[in-house]
Amino acid sequence: MTPEDDRIAETLMALARARGTDKTFCPSEAARRLSDDWRPLMEDVRRVAATLPLRATRGGAQVDLRDPGGPVRLSLDPDARSRA
Repeated sequence: MTPEDDRIAETLMALARARGTDKTFCPSEAARRLSDDWRPLMEDVRRVAATLPLRATRGGAQVDLRDPGGPVRLSLDPDARSRA
């Protein structure tokens, strides 16, 4: 991971921890915290999020962040603790 990736990861995990496993957030919330010009960061935010203990959902169903298909919501993966 690059230093920028580390910053993205820290931001994503801070948002996830603040919300817990029961609440979700949009990846754009992380991008907006990182830059006023946040849209160009979205690809990197999704790429980094796919490497973290986060669950991605679309319409309530779990999805793989690496698959295209539209907006997603992120949350802490409640199963990550049992795998760690």
